[in-house]
Amino acid sequence: MPLPRPARALAVTLFAALLAALVPAGAAHAESRTVQGGRLDWGIKSSFQSYVTGPIAQGSYGLTGGAATVGGSQFRFHSAQGSYDPESGAFEAAFSGGVRFTGHRKADGTDELDLTISRPRVRIQGGRGTLYADMASKAKGSGKVTVTARVPLATLNLGGIDMRGGGSPVSLAGVPTTLTAQGATAFAGYYPAGTPLDPVALTVDVTSPQQKPTSAPPAAEPTAKPTAPRSATAGATLGSPRTAAVDWGVRRTFREYVTGAVSQGKWTLAGGAQDGGALFRFPSGKGTYDPKKGTLDAAFAGSVRFTGAHLDLTLAGITVKVSGGTGTLGANVTSAGKTEKAVPLVTFAAPDLTPKNGLAAVAEAPATLTEGGAKAFGGMYRAGTAMDPVSLAVAVDAKAQLPPLPDLGSETTPSAAPSKRAAPSASAATTAAAATSGSSTGVYLAIGAVVLLVAVLAVLAAVRRRRTGTPTH
Repeated sequence: MPLPRPARALAVTLFAALLAALVPAGAAHAESRTVQGGRLDWGIKSSFQSYVTGPIAQGSYGLTGGAATVGGSQFRFHSAQGSYDPESGAFEAAFSGGVRFTGHRKADGTDELDLTISRPRVRIQGGRGTLYADMASKAKGSGKVTVTARVPLATLNLGGIDMRGGGSPVSLAGVPTTLTAQGATAFAGYYPAGTPLDPVALTVDVTSPQQKPTSAPPAAEPTAKPTAPRSATAGATLGSPRTAAVDWGVRRTFREYVTGAVSQGKWTLAGGAQDGGALFRFPSGKGTYDPKKGTLDAAFAGSVRFTGAHLDLTLAGITVKVSGGTGTLGANVTSAGKTEKAVPLVTFAAPDLTPKNGLAAVAEAPATLTEGGAKAFGGMYRAGTAMDPVSLAVAVDAKAQLPPLPDLGSETTPSAAPSKRAAPSASAATTAAAATSGSSTGVYLAIGAVVLLVAVLAVLAAVRRRRTGTPTH
């Protein structure tokens, strides 16, 4: 016997209400989320690197905009910004940093090969992915320089990757790339369209709609505070955890040696030191600073330890002294179980420490290895060798902020090379998030179905009792 209209209406209303209550809102629609922080590791094309630095081109490459190297042949780009829609899998992230290749030096001192690739951007939508980049290249033969922004440089082979349902961080590894026609032109014709390039790996942090994107947290105040060196100069006393910091990457080729195939090592930070990919930040400067004389005498927190095959070197107790337009960076050096204190490692130019907008700074000053520094590195480099540049910042105004570090995102592993696999697939983070979302939705729906069945049966029984006069108990 069909249900009366009021009973049918009640059943439909009950079904809709229970379904809305039991099924999570996220299962119906997941809002777009913000990508902030993370890194992209890409070697571009390892054979091209070998060609540039080999006996034919006799060239080199340089890093710009805070880019770093990782492993044997990877470039690390940083500070991802973009968006991610976990429902559709649409993803876009732009990274900072660049690499410039030069080679085939001519008699007039210019380079026939001159190629810069910077600010890579990954866009994935509808199962297709493209890697874009800003490019500047000098054409072979004519020498014409072309500068183009957001070139679709390479396509991404996303076979087997499901970008939907990911949490934070979103991570991809070992994604094959192929040179596009536009990329081949921007690559100055060194390779034709369709040429396989190196695989891409990336990891980015994703904030939910309820979260507000924030910058990377400042380094924690170390338990063991550095002792401020004595200084005869008068001036400001440095003491706040974020008053002063010094950035130094030691030497790029040394970092590559540590994490490369020979040493197979790593570095470890302690005491509040931070990793910026291409540099290390030693924070919490304490000491004295005289803006009129342009002098600084300060000690900084943090340490870095390099370990590997036949290698164990720790730099701690970092100090910086600036006087007469020249700076010296020193450290307590521990090697082979022995520690030598206050070793002057490098000197650098610091001609102007006058505060500007509340900040006295030295940006990427070229640094030269000292005799003591050469000894500290076990004779690996001679005195006078160019080391990584030194950056120094001293905040003299409470509102002034130190320059931000490159944001590498979560689970930073500077010594680890990107994972390799035969066929790309979603990372563990993405897969786990998708599986959790799907299984939870299934459980909710199953519970809802049971409850709805019981409710409908109860309605039917009530209607029958009303029509037949069956008493209730």
